[in-house]
Amino acid sequence: MSKVRGSGRKARRGLWVGAALGLLAGCQALGPGAMGQNGVASSIAATTPSAESALYAQYYAQTEARLLREGLLRQSTTPSDAPVSRRALARNFEAIALYDEYALENGRFVARQTPSRLRRWIDPVRIEAHFGPATAPQKMARDRQILTNYTRQLSRAARHPIDLVGSGGNFHVLFISRDEQAEIGPYLRSIAPNIDASIIREIENLPRYTFCSVYAFARSNARPEYRSAIAVIRTEHPDLMRTSCIHEEIAQGLGLPNDSPTARPSIFNDDEEFALLTAHDELLLRVLYDPRLDIGMTPDEARPIVEAIAAELIDASS
Repeated sequence: MSKVRGSGRKARRGLWVGAALGLLAGCQALGPGAMGQNGVASSIAATTPSAESALYAQYYAQTEARLLREGLLRQSTTPSDAPVSRRALARNFEAIALYDEYALENGRFVARQTPSRLRRWIDPVRIEAHFGPATAPQKMARDRQILTNYTRQLSRAARHPIDLVGSGGNFHVLFISRDEQAEIGPYLRSIAPNIDASIIREIENLPRYTFCSVYAFARSNARPEYRSAIAVIRTEHPDLMRTSCIHEEIAQGLGLPNDSPTARPSIFNDDEEFALLTAHDELLLRVLYDPRLDIGMTPDEARPIVEAIAAELIDASS
């Protein structure tokens, strides 16, 4: 879920909001006349990056370089030094899918590990990219290609319809700079008219050490079926960290919101060993969208079913 700390590791934040009642469901996509040059509302003017944005870019570039020097941000998806057993897959699924790292208290998200319930999408997931005016055309093209390939990978893994769309999305991925982040409130309201003010404040004020973020919204607390999501990807990131954020935040927004220090090989781990969705993580998605599991299941209810599914998947892959 989120990796929020000041050590320079890749801090991310993934949150689900059960009482949001599907904030983005049914929202109309903005027409071309309301859009800025690269997708984000024209109310956010394209300007020269501020000194703060330049410092963010420098910080992230230095962080990526250091992590690579330390042998982290590996791009292998099936590493031979990290085999996955039935037990490990089931244990990791429970930790990542059925526990939360953050809770909403008094309008703020606070770090606290708590048991939760199984959440996932029933409707097809329509991923829509939104780019801030400062995004260079070549970066936009690269990000769109990554999203195109990644949505296909996710759909195959989960066996659930997941597509990249040009409009009418229910999973919005915002590629914005620090400068655009501070002014994103009106645009968020345009794509999510009922979005809670606390979520807007959270997004507008994400600190530098929160590298990227996702907010998934359920229809209700009683039935945590995801109906919409918003992911925030900072455009100051160098290429690998930007791709890594795309991989983790979208996967988290599908129903894998937590991190686990024992999950390996996985992007759902604070240690930043792996940069991209691994074969292990694809199995987590396969478990999550298995019809034998029901939305709203608790860890105790899901555990025997998860163990059976994990055994089937590991045996089939061996």
